[in-house]
Amino acid sequence: MITPYMRTFSSFWRRLLRCVLPTVAAIACLFVADANAQAYPSRPIRVMVPFSPGGGTDILARIMSVKMSEALGQNYLIDNRPGASGQIGTEIVARAAPDGYTILHVDTSLVSNPSIYKNMRYDAVKDFTPISLHASGPVVLIVHPSAPAKTLQELIALAKARPGELNIAGGDHGAATALGMELFKSITHLELVHIPFKGSGAVTPAVLSGQVMMGFAGPSSAKPLVAAGRLRALAITGGKRSIALPEVPTFEESGVKGVDAWTYWGALAPAGTPRNIINTLNAAMTKVLAMPDIRQRLADLTYDPIGGSPEDFAANIKSELAKWARVTQGKHYD
Repeated sequence: MITPYMRTFSSFWRRLLRCVLPTVAAIACLFVADANAQAYPSRPIRVMVPFSPGGGTDILARIMSVKMSEALGQNYLIDNRPGASGQIGTEIVARAAPDGYTILHVDTSLVSNPSIYKNMRYDAVKDFTPISLHASGPVVLIVHPSAPAKTLQELIALAKARPGELNIAGGDHGAATALGMELFKSITHLELVHIPFKGSGAVTPAVLSGQVMMGFAGPSSAKPLVAAGRLRALAITGGKRSIALPEVPTFEESGVKGVDAWTYWGALAPAGTPRNIINTLNAAMTKVLAMPDIRQRLADLTYDPIGGSPEDFAANIKSELAKWARVTQGKHYD
């Protein structure tokens, strides 16, 4: 038999549970969220490099990878997916889950592609969250040792004497190497045959093998071969000579102004990645880029380490998008 007292007691506990349970559930969610945040990363991180091995982006990512694995306590695994000036690998990351386990190491093609390709399948700003700006670096014009030109002006004279006969290599259309090559051709009015490659990393081997006479390459891949005398570097972009290649004059020193091709490298995550994960990755990257041995190794390969906050990288992306829109002047590829 249920007495009035029992009904009152039961009603009291029902009302109490209705008040308390939502609070308990909210507290439990907070504990779960905090545990998940503290647990990141709890498995290996896939690092998309949307270019072929051996290029500037790939070299930088691999230099950082070991120290990043140590800093994060998880493997930092490089995944090369070259093609379409970095668009193939970049799109994979744009469509990946925003959980911090798929990130992108990218170069200048991120900000130049929107001005070159009209049918891109991702937005360089809306589909990504910046993590860290890693480094910047120049572009170098290299020639095969058999080339009769020993200086930039000798090369220009040779090309003018043989219009349409000499070939030149560059990376994919959106790479700084390809853009530097186009600027060089435009400024000097040379008739050179452009031989495109999937990524700047393929340019150096092509010149080395004699497949092409000359090419615009990243100094990180060209320097060892230049030092060994297997390639000749004629000019480098930038306002001053590179510390890593002090014997190579700038384009301006060599009498050609306006070849303003410069590469920036950085890391991005898919849009919507939680800020705590972005902060964890940024802190690890900042730590790695500040290590003396890493800085020295990068400097030796002509990288200029930068680092900084996600906001710094976002500002760089905005500035570079505007710059390359002016440089390409609306020339689009399908």
